[in-house]
Amino acid sequence: ISVNPEDHEKTAFTCPFGVFAHRRMPFVFGPSFEHCLRNLDTVMKRCVETNLVLNWEKCHFMVTEGIVLGHKISFKGIEVDKAKVEVIEKLPPPVNVKGIRSFLGHAGFYRRFIKDFSKIAKP
Repeated sequence: ISVNPEDHEKTAFTCPFGVFAHRRMPFVFGPSFEHCLRNLDTVMKRCVETNLVLNWEKCHFMVTEGIVLGHKISFKGIEVDKAKVEVIEKLPPPVNVKGIRSFLGHAGFYRRFIKDFSKIAKP
Protein backbone atom coordinates (compact mmCIF):
# COMPACT_ATOMS: atom_id res chain seq x y z
CA ILE A 1 0.00 0.00 0.00
CA SER A 2 1.53 3.31 -1.06
CA VAL A 3 1.78 6.08 1.51
CA ASN A 4 0.49 9.45 0.33
CA PRO A 5 3.51 11.78 -0.08
CA GLU A 6 1.99 14.28 2.35
CA ASP A 7 1.91 11.50 4.99
CA HIS A 8 5.53 10.35 4.55
CA GLU A 9 6.63 12.37 7.59
CA LYS A 10 4.17 10.42 9.76
CA THR A 11 6.13 7.23 9.02
CA ALA A 12 9.55 8.77 9.64
CA PHE A 13 12.10 6.95 11.76
CA THR A 14 15.66 7.61 12.84
CA CYS A 15 18.58 5.22 12.60
CA PRO A 16 22.37 5.63 12.65
CA PHE A 17 22.31 6.43 8.92
CA GLY A 18 19.83 9.31 9.16
CA VAL A 19 16.10 9.94 9.12
CA PHE A 20 14.00 7.89 6.73
CA ALA A 21 10.30 7.67 5.86
CA HIS A 22 8.28 4.89 4.26
CA ARG A 23 6.86 5.26 0.75
CA ARG A 24 4.90 2.03 1.23
CA MET A 25 3.34 0.68 4.40
CA PRO A 26 5.80 -1.57 6.25
CA PHE A 27 3.72 -4.69 6.63
CA VAL A 28 5.06 -8.13 7.49
CA PHE A 29 2.81 -10.84 6.11
CA GLY A 30 2.79 -14.39 4.87
CA PRO A 31 0.53 -17.09 3.46
CA SER A 32 0.44 -18.87 6.83
CA PHE A 33 0.90 -17.99 10.48
CA GLU A 34 4.24 -19.83 10.60
CA HIS A 35 5.50 -18.04 7.48
CA CYS A 36 4.42 -14.71 8.95
CA LEU A 37 6.38 -15.48 12.14
CA ARG A 38 9.50 -16.28 10.10
CA ASN A 39 9.14 -13.01 8.17
CA LEU A 40 8.62 -11.08 11.41
CA ASP A 41 11.70 -12.73 12.90
CA THR A 42 13.75 -11.65 9.86
CA VAL A 43 12.52 -8.05 10.18
CA MET A 44 13.27 -7.95 13.92
CA LYS A 45 16.78 -9.33 13.37
CA ARG A 46 17.43 -6.64 10.75
CA CYS A 47 16.24 -3.97 13.17
CA VAL A 48 18.71 -5.24 15.77
CA GLU A 49 21.54 -5.49 13.22
CA THR A 50 21.01 -1.88 12.08
CA ASN A 51 20.30 -0.46 15.56
CA LEU A 52 16.80 0.52 14.50
CA VAL A 53 14.70 1.23 17.61
CA LEU A 54 10.97 0.54 17.39
CA ASN A 55 8.29 2.34 19.36
CA TRP A 56 6.49 -0.70 20.78
CA GLU A 57 3.38 1.34 21.60
CA LYS A 58 2.95 1.95 17.87
CA CYS A 59 3.66 -1.64 16.81
CA HIS A 60 0.82 -4.09 16.21
CA PHE A 61 1.49 -7.78 15.77
CA MET A 62 -0.65 -10.63 14.48
CA VAL A 63 -3.71 -8.53 13.70
CA THR A 64 -6.17 -9.10 10.88
CA GLU A 65 -7.27 -5.47 10.70
CA GLY A 66 -6.28 -2.10 12.03
CA ILE A 67 -6.38 1.66 11.61
CA VAL A 68 -3.49 2.97 9.50
CA LEU A 69 -3.19 6.69 8.70
CA GLY A 70 -6.92 7.18 9.31
CA HIS A 71 -8.09 4.22 7.24
CA LYS A 72 -9.30 0.77 8.30
CA ILE A 73 -7.15 -1.90 6.65
CA SER A 74 -8.42 -5.49 6.59
CA PHE A 75 -8.85 -8.50 4.33
CA LYS A 76 -11.75 -6.55 2.75
CA GLY A 77 -9.37 -3.80 1.63
CA ILE A 78 -9.22 -0.15 2.64
CA GLU A 79 -12.30 1.32 4.33
CA VAL A 80 -13.18 4.48 6.21
CA ASP A 81 -12.45 4.72 9.93
CA LYS A 82 -15.90 5.05 11.50
CA ALA A 83 -14.46 7.14 14.37
CA LYS A 84 -13.22 9.74 11.88
CA VAL A 85 -16.61 9.80 10.15
CA GLU A 86 -18.31 10.39 13.51
CA VAL A 87 -16.03 13.39 14.11
CA ILE A 88 -17.02 14.80 10.71
CA GLU A 89 -20.72 14.20 11.43
CA LYS A 90 -20.44 16.12 14.72
CA LEU A 91 -18.83 19.19 13.14
CA PRO A 92 -21.04 22.27 13.46
CA PRO A 93 -22.60 23.49 10.21
CA PRO A 94 -20.23 25.96 8.54
CA VAL A 95 -21.36 29.59 8.75
CA ASN A 96 -18.43 31.29 7.02
CA VAL A 97 -15.67 30.61 4.50
CA LYS A 98 -13.25 29.39 7.19
CA GLY A 99 -15.86 26.90 8.42
CA ILE A 100 -16.50 25.64 4.88
CA ARG A 101 -12.77 25.17 4.31
CA SER A 102 -12.48 23.29 7.59
CA PHE A 103 -15.38 21.00 6.72
CA LEU A 104 -14.08 20.34 3.20
CA GLY A 105 -10.66 19.55 4.65
CA HIS A 106 -12.15 16.94 6.98
CA ALA A 107 -14.51 15.49 4.36
CA GLY A 108 -11.84 15.63 1.65
CA PHE A 109 -9.73 13.18 3.62
CA TYR A 110 -12.21 10.51 2.47
CA ARG A 111 -12.84 11.87 -1.03
CA ARG A 112 -11.72 8.56 -2.57
CA PHE A 113 -14.77 6.93 -0.94
CA ILE A 114 -17.26 9.65 -1.95
CA LYS A 115 -18.50 9.36 -5.51
CA ASP A 116 -18.21 12.68 -7.40
CA PHE A 117 -16.75 14.43 -4.35
CA SER A 118 -15.32 17.23 -6.50
CA LYS A 119 -18.76 17.91 -8.00
CA ILE A 120 -20.44 17.86 -4.58
CA ALA A 121 -17.80 20.14 -3.05
CA LYS A 122 -17.78 22.54 -6.01
CA PRO A 123 -18.61 26.16 -5.05
